[in-house]
Amino acid sequence: MAVNKVLDTTSFAIEVESGTDKTGAKIYRKKTFSGVKNSATPENVYAVADAIKAVLSAGTRDYYLNEASKIVNA
Repeated sequence: MAVNKVLDTTSFAIEVESGTDKTGAKIYRKKTFSGVKNSATPENVYAVADAIKAVLSAGTRDYYLNEASKIVNA
């Protein structure tokens, strides 16, 4: 049986500073952006994330590229 993986959806997330904990360490929450074209290159997604980061008032940390795939029996 041949099984293939088919990219279904792509989104990216930015960790955005949302406060501090009891010890004063920064707390981050992910802000997710969906509807990314499956054909988008990681470099282009990074550039968009960087542009969004530039207009956010809160600090940011990491970027994440989230890809969901279907597995189908070929």
